[in-house]
Amino acid sequence: MTFTEVLIMVSQFLLSLSLLIILHEWGHYYPAKLFGTRVEKFYLFFDAWGKKLVSFNYKGTEYGIGWLPLGGYVKISGMIDESMDTEQMKEEPKEWEFRSKPAWQRLVIMLGGVTVNFVLAYLIFVAIAFTWGDKFLANDEVKDGIVVAEFIEQQIGLKSGDKIVSIDGETPVRFNDVRANLLFGSEIVVNRNNELKTLQIPEGFLGDLVDSDVKGIIDYPRPLVIGKIPESSHNKSIGLKKKDIIIAVNGEKVSYAHHKDVFKKYSSKEVILTLMNHKKEQREVKAFISDKGMLGINPTSLSPDDLEKLGYYKFSVKKYSFGESFTAGGVMFIGKFKMMLKNLKAIGNPKTGAYKGVGSFVSIAKIFPTTWDWHFFWNITAFLSIMLGVLNLLPIPALDGGHAVFVLYEMITGRKPGDKFLEYAQMAGFVIMMTLFVYAFGNDIYRHFIK
Repeated sequence: MTFTEVLIMVSQFLLSLSLLIILHEWGHYYPAKLFGTRVEKFYLFFDAWGKKLVSFNYKGTEYGIGWLPLGGYVKISGMIDESMDTEQMKEEPKEWEFRSKPAWQRLVIMLGGVTVNFVLAYLIFVAIAFTWGDKFLANDEVKDGIVVAEFIEQQIGLKSGDKIVSIDGETPVRFNDVRANLLFGSEIVVNRNNELKTLQIPEGFLGDLVDSDVKGIIDYPRPLVIGKIPESSHNKSIGLKKKDIIIAVNGEKVSYAHHKDVFKKYSSKEVILTLMNHKKEQREVKAFISDKGMLGINPTSLSPDDLEKLGYYKFSVKKYSFGESFTAGGVMFIGKFKMMLKNLKAIGNPKTGAYKGVGSFVSIAKIFPTTWDWHFFWNITAFLSIMLGVLNLLPIPALDGGHAVFVLYEMITGRKPGDKFLEYAQMAGFVIMMTLFVYAFGNDIYRHFIK
């Protein structure tokens, strides 16, 4: 990647992360202030060891940006949190402190962040539905079957040309549903040469996939499109043009990019390439195939719009009115929420090996594209907002879910956990969180920089 591409990717990541952190912490801040609780600090990123980029005070609260971009926090008086400030807990409770408030108010304050995350994700999906609508490739539109990586063929038995009928008994409507459900499924039914076959997905498939170098598991067939023609290419001067589509070699049809093995049988020979441009105009050029069966080009992909104009696929488009977008946004939200829960369930089951794919901020940053795309940006941000909400609900003491569990215990039993117990629980939760972070960061270092 070029420096500009990295800058665009990182900029999108930081913008998304900052937005989610600020709104999550505001979800704690607002009800705390509403219930008359003093909020001492509101920080984007952590001001570890007292170091900060910028800060200012307003009406008794210090607002600022820390130097460590691993999250953010609000420091609420009378609460044992990540600041581990236990000095004030030794004094008598004050009326403006968190510990002095009724249990139901403390619960609302603790769950305010995840509530904002879920509401934010829903509203983003509503805005996406209203602004862009919903454009997708129907699974039935992939008439020539799927393209499968060799690793997937070895692991599951799927073959290029198979047509997906169902996954775990459900018929996928969208092709993207096939990709997502395949990761967490157990049984897949395909139509292979007009014969139905049932294939079992191994329980440890996800772990093996993470260990492999496979970038994509399945795709729909795409034409063989010329991207860049390197200066070192032996065919750089024959008249090839960017976005030319190779449709035949010596009269032999090349329908899709995965049929490019046809070049190997013409190794060290001159051939006639039949090319088609974006206007569907065809022409022929003479080319030479190297002894390794290579044409000497870098292929590229066409956009969905280009594929549709050339007649390869017809993409389904749904437009929503302002009122309809609220229902459509809800459907999108529920779909992503279910996917997140499946992911979490898989990670929690050691047999799946999904824990090997756990990543830190490095993996999240690499999700963003190297070109600025607002549609893509908001889709990722909405999903990350759901992820942040779900993870914060985990009953780990350092997280909102852990604090909420203690408050619920108090509401049910009528007994409030002691401050010393909460202090030790917070410390234990912090150790757990740091261990998970080190593990996730180590995974990223290995996958992206060593492997």
